[in-house]
Amino acid sequence: MRAVLILPLMIVLAACRTGGSGSVNLHYIDYNTPPPDGNEVTVCHGYSCKLQTPYKFSQEEIAELSAIMKKVKRDDSAAEERRAVAYAIGAMETKVGNKIGITDNPGMQWAAAGRPSQQDCVDEATNTTSYLLVLQTNGLLKHHTVARTMHKDQLAKGILTLRPIKYWPHFAAILQENATGQKWAVDSWIGPNGENPAVVRVEDWYIKDN
Repeated sequence: MRAVLILPLMIVLAACRTGGSGSVNLHYIDYNTPPPDGNEVTVCHGYSCKLQTPYKFSQEEIAELSAIMKKVKRDDSAAEERRAVAYAIGAMETKVGNKIGITDNPGMQWAAAGRPSQQDCVDEATNTTSYLLVLQTNGLLKHHTVARTMHKDQLAKGILTLRPIKYWPHFAAILQENATGQKWAVDSWIGPNGENPAVVRVEDWYIKDN
């Protein structure tokens, strides 16, 4: 009887995790957003891709991003590539934000839904995935491959503990390390627009897996 009672409780308290595997295009289908076409991306803003604005990175901008990554990397390792990617994503956010008027504040601004200048975690994760795909298309990723955007939540636990916001659904772009298969969340949501994203093992990102 104890086992019968404990198992459903464990299921309820477990973190819900989707994405990170399968076609990277599945996330774009979910949010009715075009995936990148070469160096052209569709930038999501206004919350959950409500607003979509095209932006094309020029060859000059790609060269600048390549230079940033080469300058940042201290050696030819996966860890240093992740560090360089964080700087590149910050630079891409700055370029895009300056062009189309995104000044996004860090974290979730509940009253800002629909504002063209603001982004939620769906916008951030979608855009970061697109920016990573641009880096990949231009041969700037050697040790990683862009994977499907990931989502985590633990809403049931939040409801039981009366802290639903703490366990609210959250999204991040994903890089998979080629040599080990380890997946890394690239999360731009926690900082203001243009700040380097956090790059964290998916097991430790947001709600740590059981």
